[in-house]
Amino acid sequence: MTPATRLRAAAFAVSALLVGALTGCTQGSKASTAAAPSSPSPAGNAAVALQSVFIDTIQKTLPSVVEIVTSNGLGSGVVIDSRGDIVTNDHVVGTSKTFKVGLSNTSTTYSATLVGTFPPDDLAVIRITNPAGLHPATLGDSSALKTGDIVMAMGNPLGLSSSVSEGIVSALGRTVNEPKDAQSPGATIPDAIQTSAAINPGNSGGALVNLAGEVIGIPTLAAVDPEIGGGTAAPGIGFAIASNMAKGIANQLIARGKVTNSGRAALGVSATNVVDAGGKPVGVGITAVVPNGPAARAGLAPADIITKLSSTPITSTQSLADALVTHTPGDKVSVTVISPTSKTPRTVTVTLEDLATAPAPT
Repeated sequence: MTPATRLRAAAFAVSALLVGALTGCTQGSKASTAAAPSSPSPAGNAAVALQSVFIDTIQKTLPSVVEIVTSNGLGSGVVIDSRGDIVTNDHVVGTSKTFKVGLSNTSTTYSATLVGTFPPDDLAVIRITNPAGLHPATLGDSSALKTGDIVMAMGNPLGLSSSVSEGIVSALGRTVNEPKDAQSPGATIPDAIQTSAAINPGNSGGALVNLAGEVIGIPTLAAVDPEIGGGTAAPGIGFAIASNMAKGIANQLIARGKVTNSGRAALGVSATNVVDAGGKPVGVGITAVVPNGPAARAGLAPADIITKLSSTPITSTQSLADALVTHTPGDKVSVTVISPTSKTPRTVTVTLEDLATAPAPT
């Protein structure tokens, strides 16, 4: 995964004020002292209570977070049932089919095999071969999150097993783009959770947890600072896949080994960026269409250049992916194209299908 931000630690100090009272005395009397009873400040009580919640949450949830070792590196995962099923990122799994899994509460290493992947949402499920002593996590309702909720990221950043960082939910409903690399085709993730909790390499596939000990997100990447460049992470900006999405995809992979209902809209084309002689983007050129897919049925063909989807100008494959994220399967959308035989734009109506059943052709 891309580089990530680092841990912001919070520390609290509690002090008590002792007030001494010296009694007045007359000649012949004994001088005496008395100390007023000490009492913690309200702020101190709140800090101790919050610390206790943090500790309880970590003790409850961390045993559900595992380290996944592949032939290409390591990442994290979350145990979601007693059968040994673990949800993680597709880019953690990469091209591997077998894995070594380490639990936080034992030194035993388990073998695991691939159940299935869904690269468009960067999700995968693997399964421990002989599960024993597992602590399945509780997957919470990510739709109940609010900006400002306190969360913790649990995983194995930089190979430091069972690490925890804290932060807040910084924003909801983000659409984020994961770059392609040797282990992943890249993805456009809708409805992502933005958090200030540190997400570093190795955190991918782990758990973003609320203070009820529920997993409400799967950490997947951190923003990169474009001004610094070189893949330098932007401090305090990480993203997680919402638990409701992860739950739906994981359940399908476990049941059938594949996804048939992603809730994501697809046009049914593969495409490439097109620029004019001066290098200015002019649209997206269709390189292939899914046979009998949405685009093919609407009369779109290879070499057509898409310039608009509904009211959204299309200038790159990423802008096309971003536009499709705002739609759902079954939506009818207008697509404006320029064909190679005519310079006059034409507009057709396309009925979008589910991304799981009408993917881009390979």
